[in-house]
Amino acid sequence: MSAINTLLDKQALHELVLRYCRAVDRRDYVALRALYHDDAIDHHGDMFTGSPDEYVAWLPSVLAGFECTAHSISNALFVISGDVAEGEIYTEAYHRTPAPSPREIVIGGRFLDQYQRRDGVWRFFRRSLALDWCRAGAVDMTAYTQFAAAAPPGRTDDQDPSYRALPLFKTFKG
Repeated sequence: MSAINTLLDKQALHELVLRYCRAVDRRDYVALRALYHDDAIDHHGDMFTGSPDEYVAWLPSVLAGFECTAHSISNALFVISGDVAEGEIYTEAYHRTPAPSPREIVIGGRFLDQYQRRDGVWRFFRRSLALDWCRAGAVDMTAYTQFAAAAPPGRTDDQDPSYRALPLFKTFKG
C-alpha cells in the first residue's frame, strides 16, 4: 500500500469518528446507523452491548436525560492492514442535564475501534469504550448567562445553528 493510500485511509477513518460525534450530538440516528456495518457490535461497557440497530434504538432513551452533549476527540491513532484497521481514539464527552438543577458530567476515555472497509467504504465493525476519568458538578449558570448574548445556543436537533450557518450540513448524512 502506498503512503498516499495509507493517508487517505487514515483520513477516512478520522472522518468516520468525527461523524460519529456529530451524529450523537445532533441526535441524528439515521446518520449514526450508517456508520456501522450491519454485523457490527458496539460495546459501551456495562451500559450496553449489541448490534448497530439495537444501539440506535437504545441511545435516545439515554440521551433524553441531557439537554446538551458535546463529544470530541483528540488523539486518534490508526493501524491499517488491507481492508481492516484498528483505532485508539481519545474522547472527551460533555453532558449537561436540564434545569431546575442542571449538572455537568464530563467523561474522558478512549474508543477502541475495529473497522472494516467493504465495497470501498470504512465503517465500524467493533467499537468499545474504556473509561479513564470522569467529573461531575453543578452548572455555573452565571457563566451561561454572561455569555448567552455572544452566540446562539447549540441544540440537539436539526434546529442547531450549524444547519443555518453551514447549508451543506443539511444533507450531510455520514
